[in-house]
Amino acid sequence: MGSHSHVAVVAFPFSSHAPKLLAVARALATAAPSTTFSFLSTADSLARLPATAAVVPGNNLRFVEVPTGGGGDDGDGDEETPLWRRMEMFVEAAEGGGLKRAMEAAGDAAGGVTVSCVVGDAFMSMAADAGVPWVAVWTGGPCALLAHLVGDAIREDIGDDNLHGARADELLTSYHGLGSYRVRDLPFGGAAGGGDMHRVMTMFLRRVAQRLPRAATAVAINAFPGLFPPDVSAALADALPNCLPIGPYHLLPGAAVAAPNDDDDPHGCLAWLANRPAGSVAYVSFGTVAAPPPDELRELAAGLEASGAPFLWSLREDSWPLLPPEFLDRATKAGNHDSAAGLVVAWTPQAAVLRHPAVGAFVTHSGWGAVVEGMSGGVPMACRPFFGDQHMNARAVARLWCFGMAFDDDGDKPFMTRGRVSEAVASLLAGEEEGARMMRARARELQARMVSAFEPDGGSTKSFHKFVEIVCARRV
Repeated sequence: MGSHSHVAVVAFPFSSHAPKLLAVARALATAAPSTTFSFLSTADSLARLPATAAVVPGNNLRFVEVPTGGGGDDGDGDEETPLWRRMEMFVEAAEGGGLKRAMEAAGDAAGGVTVSCVVGDAFMSMAADAGVPWVAVWTGGPCALLAHLVGDAIREDIGDDNLHGARADELLTSYHGLGSYRVRDLPFGGAAGGGDMHRVMTMFLRRVAQRLPRAATAVAINAFPGLFPPDVSAALADALPNCLPIGPYHLLPGAAVAAPNDDDDPHGCLAWLANRPAGSVAYVSFGTVAAPPPDELRELAAGLEASGAPFLWSLREDSWPLLPPEFLDRATKAGNHDSAAGLVVAWTPQAAVLRHPAVGAFVTHSGWGAVVEGMSGGVPMACRPFFGDQHMNARAVARLWCFGMAFDDDGDKPFMTRGRVSEAVASLLAGEEEGARMMRARARELQARMVSAFEPDGGSTKSFHKFVEIVCARRV
């Protein structure tokens, strides 16, 4: 294919999938400057990406729209249509010829050079039918993927009724690579949005489990070699073709989008952190989808105050009225906040926040992106999982890597009380007990291992070189 190869990177335009695929696309475009890369997503999804996202050294990355299936240009941004239905319509449109037409448009925009390979989010499994190699990218927790690959067998063995019933605390020792997890940790139960969302996500994930092993040329995962025990890595390698741990994706060379101004930190979070001592701040964020119920939200706020530690809380504005009376006044909203004990904002540049030396604890939903960003910052974590892969991720943080704790790890219903929050934050930040010191040390150790993975002879570097070689069908 030489200098005329053309790769389409296809994003799933919901939740935080597109930014992760963009990190992979930028890294590929940087590593293979003579290959053309087209990033395919919906208009609304593309509009939410940074304006400088297509700027890479070889100027070989461009954006192409994929139809939403919503009958208009607003598609996945149409708030009147439930999210689960927008997802359904998008996938139906993509399978019904929308993805094929977008790839043809990408070829036309590239001067008639047709697409020679599709690098696609694993949720976009219809890319396997594009007539060219499909290299899949899994954005979630690798062990959750392993669970989905054997999901039908687990359901037949355990039964859906027992996922949170009599067998909930049973370890999954019968399943290769899953022996550290309990039945209750499985990613099959519950989803934000209720029954319809659960139905749609179950359908998507079963399709992923069916198609990845037989239709993908290779599968990239968002982890570095050696992060998981050998049995997990072996199980993934056995189940998937060319399973390549190239992550964390946001640390790949060329993945980061350079910030031209302060637009990436509109609330001054990094400036606020600059006035705090090293390791003194608790950072709180539950991502873009998960949200604690109102009673837990109030308990969390009270627990943060009771801990006495300065805190930075990324919380959607529609949740602010649910906080305790005068909490925002006692902490502060954005504005004159240099000396305030807390800062509550609608959005933060999370990866940069977690790398800041002032941050010493991370209270999170334990989505996989949050876990690897916390790990890359060397920050111990307190996890309150909600759905999807979050329970498995929280279990791994607390029991596999031991650099944090989970509010549900003692087997009770996941629940944050002010006492548990205050105790967890104080312990992670400055606790002198052996367990607290160990968690902080383990967080620093994992951070160092992650850095080593991206050295010239590191595991992620080697896996990424193989990934580029497969995608571009030539050595670079």
